[in-house]
Amino acid sequence: MKTKRNYGFNDYFELFLYALAVICSIYFLIMGDMQRTLHPILIILVLTFIKVLINKSRIPILTGLRFSVLAFIFVTMFFANEFKGYSFIPYLDKIEHLSSGVILFYIGSLILELINKNETNKPNIKTIILFSLFFAIAMAGVWEIYEFTTDRLFGLRSQNNSLVDTMGDIICGSIGALFTSIYAYKNFKVNFKVSSEVIGDSDNL
Repeated sequence: MKTKRNYGFNDYFELFLYALAVICSIYFLIMGDMQRTLHPILIILVLTFIKVLINKSRIPILTGLRFSVLAFIFVTMFFANEFKGYSFIPYLDKIEHLSSGVILFYIGSLILELINKNETNKPNIKTIILFSLFFAIAMAGVWEIYEFTTDRLFGLRSQNNSLVDTMGDIICGSIGALFTSIYAYKNFKVNFKVSSEVIGDSDNL
């Protein structure tokens, strides 16, 4: 017998994004705007891909992190593109990429944790920080490849046909990840010191 699933806020938020994508696609189809008709379909594919990836790989994802990812999709793919948020909020694009660096850093740390889940020797904090940092930087580049591909295939203007815009986005994502790595490392050292005093753990970083 199947156990009844308890839906939380993130589940309803995700369903809202799916519904909003369908509504936007239908509305802009009626209005004759093909670019903004196709974009919600891409959003549905991205949402579905993330959901399948998490379910198949069984990557543990914190409630706050999942909300951050869904909120990021809403701001970047709905508010910025479908509702033309870029036109009235200065530097919205750069703010998005700064925040993406933070999210991708933590996703990288979760992936590394999953990879080493059954290993006896766990990676030290420096390995975790460096892997997460480089993962986030690499994903900033992958995102630009995605934008370049969709721009060419569907006639979008995510990159504004500008190398400066593309590199600025990658740099912002990298800066967000870099500051997160510094914060995470300092935070780990503080927690480690407290744990060492309480438990008597004397392992070196």
